[in-house]
Amino acid sequence: MRNIKAGIVGGAGYTGGETIRLLINHPNVELTFVHSRSNAGNLLLDVHADLAGETELKFTDTLQPVDVIFLCLGHGESKKFLLENSIADSTAVIDLSQDFRLGDSLPGRTFVYGLPELNKEAIQQTKNLANPGCFATAIELGLLPLAKPGLLKEVYTTGITGATGAGQKLQNTMHINWRANNISAYKTLTHQHIKEITQSVKQIQPGFSGAINFVPWRGDFTRGIFVSSIVETDKPLDELKKIYRDFYHGQPFTIVSDATLDLKQVVNTNKCIINLEKEGNKLVVHSAIDNLLKGASGQAVQNMNIMFGFDERAGLRLKATVF
Repeated sequence: MRNIKAGIVGGAGYTGGETIRLLINHPNVELTFVHSRSNAGNLLLDVHADLAGETELKFTDTLQPVDVIFLCLGHGESKKFLLENSIADSTAVIDLSQDFRLGDSLPGRTFVYGLPELNKEAIQQTKNLANPGCFATAIELGLLPLAKPGLLKEVYTTGITGATGAGQKLQNTMHINWRANNISAYKTLTHQHIKEITQSVKQIQPGFSGAINFVPWRGDFTRGIFVSSIVETDKPLDELKKIYRDFYHGQPFTIVSDATLDLKQVVNTNKCIINLEKEGNKLVVHSAIDNLLKGASGQAVQNMNIMFGFDERAGLRLKATVF
């Protein structure tokens, strides 16, 4: 199987850095360029110091011919970049922003929503992919098995995310004196990923008319997302577990576990681990991911693997931090 050439646009941020780390160790990829206007000419390791000894590649402000481009830009910037730059139709585009997740397109480019557990066949056939959001990924993977048999009504979900979920832009809630030993809710019931989640649920349960009542929290840790979603159902727990295991059969990164779930099981991996608990007619679905990997760069590389016919796990056999 031939190797491919890849480029990254927006390589100085958290998702850009994670994508660099994954691609320079990918068995089927040559990382050809990393674009950054503000860092052009600087070594990658001048920004990402952990890359010392890994690469001598420098940031550039020009584009080169490649097979796939990862857009690791801020929301609203990806669409602008594609309009302002000429990219060959044969080049695959994987966008990590929210610009194309809700069906927006550009002349000649129609984007597929890149949740592999939902749209794998479409991902195999597309050249343009909208990578899902981090909270959206964790919540959708927790809910979609219930949507397939039409079991979803009203959903109440709470999720907590690490500081890297806010990006690198300086803000008061990123200051260590504020973040340490502290948590807070934000964007209560208005988070931008609610529309994305609802769209995916309706894709397989068209009659869904309930609300996704989502309260996100900022956590006192650097990375990871832990979500708990509550839904009503009369089905017994053993039957629900079978529904989940059947839905995720053959999906290498989504695991349904009987054991109590904790965040360190998934941090530094591309996994989503799901655990179910039930009391009366209330089902609680716990789901956990690393927001920078399965919630961003890892899922983007997983999508690239599917698009180019590589082993879906290539470059993503990562060890959880655990300790």
